[in-house]
Amino acid sequence: MRAGLHCFVTNARITSATWFGRASRKATRVGVKRLEDERLDTKMTNFSFGVRLAVTLAWLTVWGLAGNGKLPAADFPQAVIANGQIRVRLYLPDARNGYYRATRFDWSGVIVGLEYKGHNYYGPWFDRVDPKVYDFRYEGAEIVASPCSGIAGPVEEFQTNRSALGWDEAKAGGTFIKIGVGVLRKDDARYDFVKQYEIVDPGKWTVTKHPDSIEFMQELTDPSTGYGYVYRKILRLTKDKPAMVLEHSLKNTGRRTIQSTVYNHNFLVLDRQPPGPDFSVTVPFQIRSPHPPNHDLAEIRGNQIVYLKVLKNEDRVSTNILGFSESTKDNEIRIENSRVGAGLKISGDRPLSSENLWSIRSVLAVEPFITMRINPGSEFSWKISYEYYTLP
Repeated sequence: MRAGLHCFVTNARITSATWFGRASRKATRVGVKRLEDERLDTKMTNFSFGVRLAVTLAWLTVWGLAGNGKLPAADFPQAVIANGQIRVRLYLPDARNGYYRATRFDWSGVIVGLEYKGHNYYGPWFDRVDPKVYDFRYEGAEIVASPCSGIAGPVEEFQTNRSALGWDEAKAGGTFIKIGVGVLRKDDARYDFVKQYEIVDPGKWTVTKHPDSIEFMQELTDPSTGYGYVYRKILRLTKDKPAMVLEHSLKNTGRRTIQSTVYNHNFLVLDRQPPGPDFSVTVPFQIRSPHPPNHDLAEIRGNQIVYLKVLKNEDRVSTNILGFSESTKDNEIRIENSRVGAGLKISGDRPLSSENLWSIRSVLAVEPFITMRINPGSEFSWKISYEYYTLP
């Protein structure tokens, strides 16, 4: 296993699930299904143990609790949903005990594992979390993330004017809003997306669980800024298909207009494969970029981005992806890996406002952006669909 790609603190190797031939008797089929579920649970438990230990220690330091001899139980609220095709484990929002309590990404539905036919799509792209780190950094063979960036899977961040809602008009000591996080305290420095801000009010979170879906709702009001909203997000698995849909709605319950951009970071760690020539990234349009990728590492070919070598050490491939139209048909991404024979399609139902690729040796992320303007009393909705598949 390549350095930097093991699961946090543990070096235990996670192997792909074994898939059995078709059984002739019903009892055998049931037994095989149970074994598959147990293997997936074991893999995800190994990952969860490493996450709980690394992140708990980091949050102890953030909140000044390290060294007091009272370590809390590292048991983050979580859930598992499945539909017979794919199985998903995710962490739940919780201001006191949640896995992710930072102030960059939306807290709802942090996916730490999604398995389909023995392939795992999501998980850690870093080895541990350290609150002294800015964004992330390399330390020897390890990748160390900050609490704000130490997250996994298809997670979303809301921005307004490259900062956050209400930041520009707030004074130092006043409040601003990070949608999906809460009411935050502004300091006297410039806005920094990977800085941990004081959380004044995380709002009220409600989580409703079903066997194949989970719904999150955050209700938030900040009288001092005039902003308020009800944010809903449903993570739903499509019946009898290897597909998942993220359904969102944002209702403006305040007295001020909400102007925001949201993007999904789509942290992909497909079978722990490093980005390289086995990967291809395809979109429906001819790609233009004012800042093309490093020509020694990757290049744009028509509607594709291809890697010329396997990313190692501190290699990074990033680029803007332009050339899309106002049609929602251009809000589509295909990422495939020919070595492991698996891929996924990501599609949205709103026009793109921007799109980026970011990748290092442990993760590949294509980030589609959309914009919204919501007047008081109005509501905005959007969907992101994920289809998982194997290659012929």
